Amino acid sequence: MAESFYLSMFSPQLSEETRNKMWNVSEVALQLPSSRASDRLLQPLWDYMVFHHYSLVSSPFFPVMLAFTSYFIFSCPFAILDLLGEQAPAFYSYKIQKERRPSVNMMMRSLGMAVYNHLVFVVPIVLINSAVMPVPQLPAIAPTVWELFSGGLGALLIFDTQYFFWHMAHHKNGHLYKWVHAIHHDYISPFSWSTEHLSAVELMTVGFWSNLDPLLLQCHPLTTWTLTVFSIWLSVEDHIGYDLPWTPSRLVPFGLLGGALAHDLHHQKPNTNFAPFFSHWDRLFGTSNNVVRQHGKSILNEKDA
Repeated sequence: MAESFYLSMFSPQLSEETRNKMWNVSEVALQLPSSRASDRLLQPLWDYMVFHHYSLVSSPFFPVMLAFTSYFIFSCPFAILDLLGEQAPAFYSYKIQKERRPSVNMMMRSLGMAVYNHLVFVVPIVLINSAVMPVPQLPAIAPTVWELFSGGLGALLIFDTQYFFWHMAHHKNGHLYKWVHAIHHDYISPFSWSTEHLSAVELMTVGFWSNLDPLLLQCHPLTTWTLTVFSIWLSVEDHIGYDLPWTPSRLVPFGLLGGALAHDLHHQKPNTNFAPFFSHWDRLFGTSNNVVRQHGKSILNEKDA
């Protein structure tokens, strides 16, 4: 059997039963794809991940590593742009608050906080969870493109709703704001590393929803991982401090996404733009900061200034 061959490459001296227990797999879980599965566009990618990187993608720490690595990789280019400033005029012209630039100390403080929160809070929770709950087996069949798109969009919309009401409540309640959310507003002008400049409580809340929502929608693991990377990008984009013309918030029509400008304005006017990704909740509740784009530049309406 092909699955026995792949497993034997990693542990040739163990019995098949022992190998299956170690890898948390069964013959069903690693069956060669059927003709139904091989017709799926994403099946070759899924087969490669399962058969060649199973120990990585089946680890309970993989979602954490994926999220933090995405945060780090997406933040680095904009940190460099912030350090270059006017020396990179092609990008500096899109800087929202040109009078405020993050220092190296500010960047290191935010990155250090993200590392600390993950080591002290996230890692122990993952260890406890993996000890209490069995790691689920990975399916043999990949999701369809539609399943990946619809599941990811559904989970993103649910998270957007959860965080909007949580966020608004913490700005309306002085005690919640002081003890949970205020630390994220240490800086009026956000920058890429400040994406995870969060209290442990807020990070745990966001992490809980990020894991729960795909489970509620019964998303495929590949859908969940894709959603993780995309949502981290949207979160970093919200905080980069540059209203770039090729970001998703600019490319998606009708102003459906908030983006960097909307969240930058939230840090300037904290009682507006509570939603993390989309704009519909802020419009419905009258908390949307009215943004006008003219000639490639972004400004506030006079009534909002």
